[in-house]
Amino acid sequence: MNNMISEQGKLRILVVDDEKAIRSFLKTSLSSYGYTVFEAHTGKKALEEAVSVHPDLIILDLGLPDIDGLEVIAKIRKRAKTPIIILSVRDESSEKISALDRGADDYLTKPFSTEELLARLRAVMRRLLPPDQEATLKIGKLSMDIAKRRVTSGNNEIDLSPIEYDLLKLFLLNIGKVLTHQQILREIWDRGEDFEGILHLLRVTISNLRNKIEPNPDRPIYLLTEPGVGYRLRSQD
Repeated sequence: MNNMISEQGKLRILVVDDEKAIRSFLKTSLSSYGYTVFEAHTGKKALEEAVSVHPDLIILDLGLPDIDGLEVIAKIRKRAKTPIIILSVRDESSEKISALDRGADDYLTKPFSTEELLARLRAVMRRLLPPDQEATLKIGKLSMDIAKRRVTSGNNEIDLSPIEYDLLKLFLLNIGKVLTHQQILREIWDRGEDFEGILHLLRVTISNLRNKIEPNPDRPIYLLTEPGVGYRLRSQD
């Protein structure tokens, strides 16, 4: 996490949006929860602020007047791993996939609720906490002991195949984050480029995993589908 958090005790958020009303609303809302908020109304200003302010997190609109938000993501990712949450009216699957594949951490479409934005923000920041050397990853009744490669639901051990285990671990390490099909295929099968050829393997593995971890696989409460984009392990606050 950025050093500025420990120095000042507050999360520093850069809000990038060309609409003044949106910036003002977010600044008022986020400030009321104790966050320190900075603003930028163009892509150029966002890149300058990302260097001078050193934000801990960036909330970014894609429809900027000078530089497209996708290009802003790419430029930031060349020099920093600062978490980026997209906040945009663009709701096409292709736009979401492009943003996430370029390095965005999450994607919300306008209109949005403050509660949903705060939940996504907390989920992103939790992923940046230093990993426990004897890590046990948990969500709800599910628990994964990394050292022992053991997965349980309550007191019951769950028998997972190696691929299912790796897939669940990937989601547990990214709780609350949308992972695109291509990101998952690249991480688990090392086949991000041959997308169409093995997408069916991902779907079958997701189905098998749900059958083992979900109380009701037909109505999943853990592993959620983001239609046309990928999957998300639901964040629990």
